[in-house]
Amino acid sequence: MKSIFTTTKINLFYLALVSFVFISTSAISLAANNPSEIGKKIRPVTTLDAKYSDIPVLGESVGFPVLSSQSVMAVDLVSGVTLYEKDPLKPLFPASTTKIVTALVAMDVYNLDEVITVGRVNVVGQKMGLVRGETITIENLLNGLLIYSANDAAEVLASNYPEGREEFISLMNQKVESLGLINTYFANPTGLDSAAQYSTVKDLVTVSKVAMRNPVFSSIVGTKEKIIKSEDGKFTHSVKNINELLGVVDGVKGVKTGWTEVARENLVTYIERDGRVIMIAVLGSQDRFGETEELIDWIFKNYTWEEVKYSYGGL
Repeated sequence: MKSIFTTTKINLFYLALVSFVFISTSAISLAANNPSEIGKKIRPVTTLDAKYSDIPVLGESVGFPVLSSQSVMAVDLVSGVTLYEKDPLKPLFPASTTKIVTALVAMDVYNLDEVITVGRVNVVGQKMGLVRGETITIENLLNGLLIYSANDAAEVLASNYPEGREEFISLMNQKVESLGLINTYFANPTGLDSAAQYSTVKDLVTVSKVAMRNPVFSSIVGTKEKIIKSEDGKFTHSVKNINELLGVVDGVKGVKTGWTEVARENLVTYIERDGRVIMIAVLGSQDRFGETEELIDWIFKNYTWEEVKYSYGGL
């Protein structure tokens, strides 16, 4: 009897041990597959395994802005939360917001200090006044392109690409495709209206986020005005930023304006304020600056950012 009792105790011990191992293994598996559930289902979160993120939360009973823009999107870039949207996937004429991608491709294929010679410039719309035979650096062309939205700068950058203008435009389309932007296509580097030239506010927010990570791009689009000179000093171009919010609305650091008679008013805006980072894109607006400012004020008035804990790690 003693022998049977002893054997039973041993069997129960091993059964308990196996159960403990099974439960522990399951908990670790749960933690690996569902990190956000660790604190709730396994144990309280400690500062040793906790990550923190501020999530924007909209206040209760908040009225939404009524905007004339055909399409709008505002995103909190840190959390990725959409703060406001209106037809964000609607393809529309991008106008000169196109030049965000023109600039990115130019920075991919040229060196900033590279000097090129201006050829015949036959372009309509906004121009910085480039002269045939003028020698100018890529960096100065980018200044004209992004500060003053110069169509002649865009065409000079594209046409001087060694593989040709059409290949430069092809690289623009490859750039957006590489970023997963399936609702954007370019037929020219300037943004002039074309049935084959379109984008969405969602795609513009994404590509602008990428562009603002580039210190050269972010510095240029945040510049109010600049004097640009040719390499030999014979030609001078004074350019002033078209963005009326830059230096006026708290936190606005760029990004790019756009306008044609058909596209109406377009604007992509990057804002840093109170530790928050917001990107707003409006297309087809009747008042791009006024509506963007209204939307910025609405966001900071009606959203609060609440700290949320996410836990990672094992037991």
